[in-house]
Amino acid sequence: MFPKTARLLTGLAALALSACGRAPPRGPDAPADNPANDYAAPPAVERVRNDSAGLVLSGTAAPGAPVRLGSPTGQSVMVRADPVGRWTLRLPPAAEPRIFGLSETVGPRQAQAQGYVLLTPRGPAALLRAGAGAIRLDARRGPALGAIDFDAEGGTVVSGVAAADTAVFVRVDGHQPVEGRTDARGRYSVALSQPIARGPHTVDVNGDDFANTAQVSLTPPEPLVTGPLRSQFTSAGLRIDWRTPGGGVQSTLLPD
Repeated sequence: MFPKTARLLTGLAALALSACGRAPPRGPDAPADNPANDYAAPPAVERVRNDSAGLVLSGTAAPGAPVRLGSPTGQSVMVRADPVGRWTLRLPPAAEPRIFGLSETVGPRQAQAQGYVLLTPRGPAALLRAGAGAIRLDARRGPALGAIDFDAEGGTVVSGVAAADTAVFVRVDGHQPVEGRTDARGRYSVALSQPIARGPHTVDVNGDDFANTAQVSLTPPEPLVTGPLRSQFTSAGLRIDWRTPGGGVQSTLLPD
């Protein structure tokens, strides 16, 4: 179930993404005044948008650090963050959804970003997180239901955006709601207290002056034999089945 998985998978560092890497621990005799020995916060993608030439990603990293976006196939794109830690890079369009690992290099250290960056040809983009709800990276007007993540056991997390620091209530098929709360950026991620059975369901998210609804069907994914993910368009939105660092398969539904 998702709450247990979230506690166990605190580091998303597998899947053979070439961008992945673990920084060596700081030695006890390292000089405290050497910037290369200081902790570097991992890079992050904050926004993905489409333009006439493809996809434009923007985010944050350590000031001046090389930032690398790498795919499971070994292809990579690099850019350097500016003096205030902002970066932007472009990717050509692709016919199928893709996932990437994101990392930065600060001195001898490499810092791996949380999760996997999912990019799709039709616009939806998200940060996939094992055992947790996906974070949408494409521009969406809130309040909006951003993603529904579920595993083979029916553990489910519902995530999205609404007004900052407000309560949200998630119901499945009209049953007792599970309460969550948005953070300072208006994001919420609510893990349901009980697994959901396979089959069609109605997911409702309510809060101050808004209501979002999605019709979803929870079905087990087929084995991933040709790569780390499979995508398909459904009546509820784009579904991505992807391999987690722990070797399991998680499904992420991105409503339109």
